[in-house]
Amino acid sequence: MLLSRRAFLKTTALSGSAVALSSKNILGRLSRQSDSCFGVNQFIDNNPDAVFIMRTSVDSKTNCEAKKKAGLDFAKSVFVPRSEAGSGIPMTNKIALKPNITCRQTADPKYTTLGTMGIVTDSFFVEGIIESMKQLGICSSNFYLREVNCASDFEEGGYLSMAKRTGANIRDLSSDVKNLSAEDVQWIDIENGQYFKRLPYLAPINSPDSYLINIAKFKTHSMGMTLCAKNIQGAIAQPYQMHCTLFKDEMNINPDCVVPGAKDNIMANYLRHVEEKIPRWNKPGDTGGLWQELWATRCLDNNSVTKAGLNIIEGIYGRDGNFIVGPGADGLATDYLSNIVIFGKNPFHVDIIGHWLGGHEPGNFGLFHLALERKLSNYLNPESIPLYEWKADGSAVKSKLTDFPRTLLKTGYLTKDYNGQSEDVWHLVNEPFSYPSGVESPGVSQRPESFVLSQNYPNPFNPSTSIQFSIPKSGNVRMEILDIYGRVIDVLVDGYFSGGQHLTVWNNKNSSSGIYFYRMFFEGYTKTKQMMLLK
Repeated sequence: MLLSRRAFLKTTALSGSAVALSSKNILGRLSRQSDSCFGVNQFIDNNPDAVFIMRTSVDSKTNCEAKKKAGLDFAKSVFVPRSEAGSGIPMTNKIALKPNITCRQTADPKYTTLGTMGIVTDSFFVEGIIESMKQLGICSSNFYLREVNCASDFEEGGYLSMAKRTGANIRDLSSDVKNLSAEDVQWIDIENGQYFKRLPYLAPINSPDSYLINIAKFKTHSMGMTLCAKNIQGAIAQPYQMHCTLFKDEMNINPDCVVPGAKDNIMANYLRHVEEKIPRWNKPGDTGGLWQELWATRCLDNNSVTKAGLNIIEGIYGRDGNFIVGPGADGLATDYLSNIVIFGKNPFHVDIIGHWLGGHEPGNFGLFHLALERKLSNYLNPESIPLYEWKADGSAVKSKLTDFPRTLLKTGYLTKDYNGQSEDVWHLVNEPFSYPSGVESPGVSQRPESFVLSQNYPNPFNPSTSIQFSIPKSGNVRMEILDIYGRVIDVLVDGYFSGGQHLTVWNNKNSSSGIYFYRMFFEGYTKTKQMMLLK
């Protein structure tokens, strides 16, 4: 039942000084706080274990404008101004972006620019992110594109021309760390590292005044799928980034940067993990499970200190195989339109969902077992990870894995060609895995015990504001916007939602400044809150 005009006026009167603030006072407060900081949407910050999937609608991998628009739409909804003191990243910070712009193998006789686009993160998508963040007030000179590998291939992926268009800094930093200047390197100690004691990063990555955005590509690799956790490997200076060396080989690095007895400990861990029956870990040979144990250990050391503000998988189009070679009829890898962007705060949670969407069962990959063991991940089972569909308006709807299509991307990961087994070199790692119960440790329960309607943010706002709500079980939710007279002027949501947290957005460019109310109905319960539009 609608509240009467008298009831609404009474509510307004009881709200006290919050409503009595003059426009001048509020504008003064906003002007002092605005344009000084930014951050990710508060809902993402409040759900650090969650993974979000945004659908894109690109019709061709060569449609540059559509890919750029996908980046613009994504970043506009995810990166927002922060006015609360101490809650944001200063606009003056250096924004380090780590796309996957690895070697494209241009010397291969089968190489073509068009045929190998899926090897790297799409440059037009990254351009959209940069241009959107510039609209927040970040100077173009504050953006730094960093990759250690194959600087000679940067333009093949469009990155040099993109950097010119956006004003971002991109440089050839592929020399040995001994030949780089001190300001180009940020050395970081690895506390509790199992292989590395210390690593050199390409500045400004891991510098105190920087903010890192990790933008991986939705593609396969001999390590499975080379997503966020592996992509950040290319942020390390030569030759310390060469984590994929065979167990029998040594990295050509300063021995003082290696934990004493590291390989003995890794061998012991490997034998233990074989006993614990990590799938495929018992594959013998130089490129078997022991090789994966060594690589995963180095990867986890790196991820333990390299904390991105956001981890993203650009999946506008995905790629199978391994660089140029793959399961296609011609022996080449293939790009497939997949039209998804996967992102979140935890790189391993993002990668687990990415593996599942690539057609694989994440429990079959040793990296995720080791990440859980080292407490860098809270999950192994993809169905346990809080999952949301993210909309371009900044709203989020609790979802299930099966709500999204899978793009089957075959990999050469630990092929079962041993102990009498026979498996194609290019395969899906999709054998059933029995996830044990009680091994995961989610930080926050995603199933509230009661129905909750949160205060909108920002408040006051202009022209849009976000409203978070939670329901204890699945059911129909209706949320209305009312003016000061109790008249319904908009309906934000009216439909069936799964139990858990959700986020909706009111974007209003036509209403005048003033007090408004939002009211939520769920299975006989009703709750109303007040907000202020200020133009």
